[in-house]
Amino acid sequence: MITLELIGIGTGNPDHLTGQAIAALNKADLVMIPSKGAQKADLADLRYALCRQFLTNPETAVAEFTLPTRDPATPDYTARVNDWHDAIAKVWADVITAHPQARRVALLVWGDPSLYDSTLRIADRLRAAGMALEVNVVPGLTSLQLLTAAHAIALNTLADPVLVTTGRHLRDHGWPAGIPTLAVMLDGENSFQKLATDGVHIYWGAYLGMPQQLLISGPLDTATPRILATRAAARAQHGWIMDIYLLRRAL
Repeated sequence: MITLELIGIGTGNPDHLTGQAIAALNKADLVMIPSKGAQKADLADLRYALCRQFLTNPETAVAEFTLPTRDPATPDYTARVNDWHDAIAKVWADVITAHPQARRVALLVWGDPSLYDSTLRIADRLRAAGMALEVNVVPGLTSLQLLTAAHAIALNTLADPVLVTTGRHLRDHGWPAGIPTLAVMLDGENSFQKLATDGVHIYWGAYLGMPQQLLISGPLDTATPRILATRAAARAQHGWIMDIYLLRRAL
């Protein structure tokens, strides 16, 4: 039986790791570190930095693996993502098999493994393929928590619902009726540009909790050009960007 520890690490800021996360890291026989190539080396480097700071168990091995990429030739989005997850699961299985002494394996997951993250779905594929696997989730700070804290706002308005959604869903379906607050994740196409701006306020953040954190808020019509310019410049500088935003309007 393999125990897979999915450890939420927030944005990689050492202050984001909980005591539970540090304990789980040090119980692991193996820590797997995904690499997304030279342009996104910062993402692997942050995980290594956390290991250097918090991993004190001399018996724990660390193994880096190359994270597969999505195939742009697959036109259907869901099929493309499912194929990608299949490929990642195979790489995980290969790394675990290459370390037969490892009965407890850890992955350091951005944010929280249970909120808009596919790590749990990929773990299900290992079980479906026949691996005897127990999964433990160590919760971490989410980008949504960090966004509202950075802007010093409450997530919801009084007695009102909130919808957490994706940029793709917002583009395809628009703003749902009866929902005053939208938290939008996984939006590489700045889908807020397609909305009517009257009475809409946006709270945007990138690299939340990191030294390069960026924050912009204001009426959507005036904030949009600032966000687009800032986002493009930051992506060009760092080679990657992680951002999230909250939209709010009166009903």
